Amino acid sequence: MNSMMKHHHLYVALSGHGFGHLAQVGPVLNEWRRRWPEARLTVQSALPAEVLRQRISGEFTVVAGAADFGMIMADALTVRVAESLAAYRAFHAEWDERLAWQERLLREAAPDMLLADVPYLTLAAAARLKIPALALCSLNWADILAGYCPDVPDLAELRAPMLAAYRGAVAFLQPTPSMPMPELGNARSIGPIAALGRNRRLEINRRLGLRGDETLILMGLGGVAMRPPLEIWPTLPGMRWLTPPAWNPSRADMASWAGLDDCSMLELIRSCDGLFTKPGYGAFTEAVCNGTRVLFVARDDWPEEPWLSHWLIEQGNGVKISPRQLATGELAEPLRALLAQSVQPPVAPTGVAEAVDWLERVALLKE
Repeated sequence: MNSMMKHHHLYVALSGHGFGHLAQVGPVLNEWRRRWPEARLTVQSALPAEVLRQRISGEFTVVAGAADFGMIMADALTVRVAESLAAYRAFHAEWDERLAWQERLLREAAPDMLLADVPYLTLAAAARLKIPALALCSLNWADILAGYCPDVPDLAELRAPMLAAYRGAVAFLQPTPSMPMPELGNARSIGPIAALGRNRRLEINRRLGLRGDETLILMGLGGVAMRPPLEIWPTLPGMRWLTPPAWNPSRADMASWAGLDDCSMLELIRSCDGLFTKPGYGAFTEAVCNGTRVLFVARDDWPEEPWLSHWLIEQGNGVKISPRQLATGELAEPLRALLAQSVQPPVAPTGVAEAVDWLERVALLKE
């Protein structure tokens, strides 16, 4: 198999809805590249190339182009439901033209196989071109749409091509934790997917001027812009916060991670005492697999959220706060509860190797 796999060309279609899809795919592609360093890789995504290269190692070709949009967001926590439904209706009204566009991109790239996380348009195009394909994701857009719009009269019509495309994959890999997908007969569960970081806490303490006995919490609400009203948050004794550069906090107890630009996000997650975030696959699995506690803000309308939160609390260390607490900064009690928990041992991200095993199986279908 080694000589056959060497020169395979893998095409990856990646949703640009936040960074969670890249967090799922990145570790899998890096392990694929480790096993098959001479294989070719092409990544199609609306995410900027520099963001892709932060997570995907080695050489790869970038094809700019969004094959899906997920849901339209007002901010990191709020979905614009009516706008999203209108966008799906418009997308599907132009289905044939969009499919032809995606087929043209695939013909030009001429891959041997395809991995989608999780644009259904690309899977539909791959099926028409007889390119063996895998889907990989903890959610699918047909079920997310149904979760927000269960009663719209054209829901079944909108979901039909989505479900057909997902069912057309050799398998739909569901990394732990995933939402249930009872309508996909090709769904296959695999272990968690996460990359592992290096602990650089001593160096971070030195560069931030910390004594070492503070509690350092990393703040990030995913790839969609949202900034809490930090100016009105109360100061909590012994608590220090590490914020995204764009938040520009002007407080002595808060520092931007801009000054730690040689530390990857994974290294920051591994090095801090806690991660303050929203429910999302990448944030939750990276925290649990790196042994980091999580304080997370409720996102109760997101259909995938119950399975993510249950797994986090069962396998790692997590405490949920309300949107009101996010707004007021009344976090003393939830932080006390979080820090009082016995630290759970890191969970092994076994889904990475399992996903690559599936890619190897699919590659053989092209032989």
